[in-house]
Amino acid sequence: MKFRVLGELLAVCRLAANADIPEWVQTTKFQSVTRTADELSIVCTENNLPGDVIAERGWVALKLEGPFPFSMTGVLASFLQPLAQARIPIFAISTFDTDYVLLKHQDLERAIAALSAAGHEKIETESV
Repeated sequence: MKFRVLGELLAVCRLAANADIPEWVQTTKFQSVTRTADELSIVCTENNLPGDVIAERGWVALKLEGPFPFSMTGVLASFLQPLAQARIPIFAISTFDTDYVLLKHQDLERAIAALSAAGHEKIETESV
């Protein structure tokens, strides 16, 4: 499977379940917004994030080159297994066409090595 590294650091943010989606989220090309009964979770570029927001910073995204049909099984699992074996924690996001695997920036080189050893191919970096 081919993948590319997105070129900006990301943050995973937690807001109250009833919070409005903040305006600062709208100013970034990469954003993922998920609301549940328990929380509002936002992934966005770090540089857009106000300092008072509860967030895990320092994530980088690997974009799996899709699109992947919904009937296709094991796509994410085949990519995550080498990372799990290398003991690299991840945060996964899926869209209609694409899967993104976030990992801490300090784990990026180890992740690329583990994925390459498993037969996955890194292609050029993409700016967010």
